[in-house]
Amino acid sequence: MTPPAQPSGRLGVGIVGAGHVGPVLGAALAAAGHAIVGVSAVSERSRDRADAILPGVPILTVQEIVERSELVILAVPDDQLEDLVAGLAATDAWQAGQLVVHTSPVHGLAVLQPARAAGAIPLAIHPALQFTGSTIDLVRLRDSYCAVTAPGPVLPIGQALVVEMGAEPVVIDEADRPRYAEAVETATTFSAAIVTQSVEILRDLGLPEPGRVIAPLVRSAMDRALATADGSVGPGSIDMPSFDDDGPLP
Repeated sequence: MTPPAQPSGRLGVGIVGAGHVGPVLGAALAAAGHAIVGVSAVSERSRDRADAILPGVPILTVQEIVERSELVILAVPDDQLEDLVAGLAATDAWQAGQLVVHTSPVHGLAVLQPARAAGAIPLAIHPALQFTGSTIDLVRLRDSYCAVTAPGPVLPIGQALVVEMGAEPVVIDEADRPRYAEAVETATTFSAAIVTQSVEILRDLGLPEPGRVIAPLVRSAMDRALATADGSVGPGSIDMPSFDDDGPLP
């Protein structure tokens, strides 16, 4: 996979938020050669997570991270993003030419307007992945896609950052961001609800590890549903090799 463009040189990256997403993306960018200058973490659990995934990276305040970073990743809950960006703008923290990335599926570029007004370069990059907040996510990220929304001139930078993290970029227009978020929410909420319901039924039947029982079924059913939705497998069909008298046809 060849990126459409590469950022100029290695970047000093700051991670705001040590939840399940931020440290993993930081580790992916560090593996690509970027320098992680700091991560913000408030709770003991988030500090432990940051230390496990980004060992040796200093815990800094949000203000310090923004001041020291060429690329700032805002990996915070959707409902906190707007106030965070505006609050940093009120303290003149944003810098001209600084890359600012948020990871929310819900928001596009509008939420970054206070940073953009200060000369920062806005990017919305959402990894379509359910993060565990552990290093296993680094492996899963390689098979994942990231929705990229960016101003036209800097879209190649957003795409290149995704490629450097090991994922595949897909471009989502600003106007389409709400529908994209709806698709993400539908898939994750529905999947979780169905699995929970199935596990409870099997648990009521007395099965000691119902999750393990249905795990292969859920994975194979999901693979089948995705293949059918993509049109690679017809509904109700079974892929079988073709045979002639000498064996399978190539």
